[in-house]
Amino acid sequence: MELNRRNFLKVGAGVAAAMQSGRVLGANDRVRIAIVGLRGRGFDHIKTYRNIPGVEIAAICDVDENVIAQRLGDIDKFGLSKPKTFVDYRKVLEDKSIDAVSIATPNHWHSLMGIWAVQAEKDAYVEKPCSHSWWEGKQLVAATKKYNRIVQHGTQSRSSAGIKEAFDHINKGLLGDVYLSRGLCYKWRDTIGHKAQEPVPAGVHYDLWLGPAPDRGFTRNRFHYNWHWFWDTGNGDLGNQGIHEVDTARWGLGVKFPSKVSAIGGKYMFDDDQETPNTLNCAFEFHATDGKKRLMEFEVRHWISNHEGEIGTFGKSALPPAGLDVDAKPATASAKKDLGPASGKPGTIGNLFYGPKGYLAIQEYTTYKTFLGEKQEPGPHGEGKETNFQNFIDCVRSRKASDLNAPIEEGHISATLVHLANVSYRLGRTLNFNPETEQVIGDAEANRLLREEDRGYRTGFKIPDKV
Repeated sequence: MELNRRNFLKVGAGVAAAMQSGRVLGANDRVRIAIVGLRGRGFDHIKTYRNIPGVEIAAICDVDENVIAQRLGDIDKFGLSKPKTFVDYRKVLEDKSIDAVSIATPNHWHSLMGIWAVQAEKDAYVEKPCSHSWWEGKQLVAATKKYNRIVQHGTQSRSSAGIKEAFDHINKGLLGDVYLSRGLCYKWRDTIGHKAQEPVPAGVHYDLWLGPAPDRGFTRNRFHYNWHWFWDTGNGDLGNQGIHEVDTARWGLGVKFPSKVSAIGGKYMFDDDQETPNTLNCAFEFHATDGKKRLMEFEVRHWISNHEGEIGTFGKSALPPAGLDVDAKPATASAKKDLGPASGKPGTIGNLFYGPKGYLAIQEYTTYKTFLGEKQEPGPHGEGKETNFQNFIDCVRSRKASDLNAPIEEGHISATLVHLANVSYRLGRTLNFNPETEQVIGDAEANRLLREEDRGYRTGFKIPDKV
């Protein structure tokens, strides 16, 4: 294997040594995994991997020592063995006993962590979106191919039995020739207000949290979760919740990169620190392989909304959690936001597909309904669980990247749609895109934003030009 020593000088000589120590797994060997980023989605990773046979949570990593302590307590309650702990991801990669990493950090770290992982001969589960910019995703795909690793993208609908069943109906002609798909992200998002700069909290390694991103001073709004709403670290709700529905809308339409993208929107209602739009309308035009044009729409709404296609009202995911008293008031404001329909604040998260014979509605990751004919008569419907983490582990053992349900190549395409729409919104103009070169035609400013050329990656955390 060719060693890229220049890149590894920046991440520690120990990582380069780890490149030559990849462990070969047998079909029955335990997969030793390190979970990176533990506060929100990362805790879901812990709860999921602990129930997968043959998986050992061998290490956990977070830049906040307070979160590490909390998760060690949770892991102890689960009855699991105490894992190794790290605050510096580079040290995880130096550990020769780790087979794979599961990355649930903020968006601005996703691609770089994925690239470093495959260079260190480790497989990776990379949460959505797999990149903070188009260039990052392209380099992650290139590194995955070069080092021949297993890299799964965190768009779990790809492993949903229910969604696969829905698309089987579409592919067999239930709706006729589907010409339009829509992604809906109507999710309650309250104002984040204004937060002043303050000292970094005790136990937080903020330099490591920033990684590639510029240092604009610590504020609570730029840290836990609210980092989603700043261009340095997040991609707005289009790249947060929305990437799931973007991926599903593109997948069901049977298309890859678009030829034209336009997005318009803004920040409505609130005067706060948020930079990204809270209301956004996007349109993507595709030239499909059959020679026909197809259209995909995406919409972000942040406040009071309706249910379209009954999305948000059907299936298990629309019901209150088991044992919840729907008349009881949540103890905290954050809990109230998380309760969805039970809080009296309905969300509409899903997809719609339209053909001459009817339309199909998907609710989040598992459930679908169809409405057929001019009278919209009920048609086939169903629900089936998703197993994205299990699929990843199966492929880590088999070494068959072709069996991945959500391969990083598909993740990169869907993430690119997010980046194109955000660039269109920020520049205030339609983008004409060349799917072959993955470049905006005749628009140097747009291409600079897609590559984040003006971002100023911090020393030691730059996406490599050559992986």
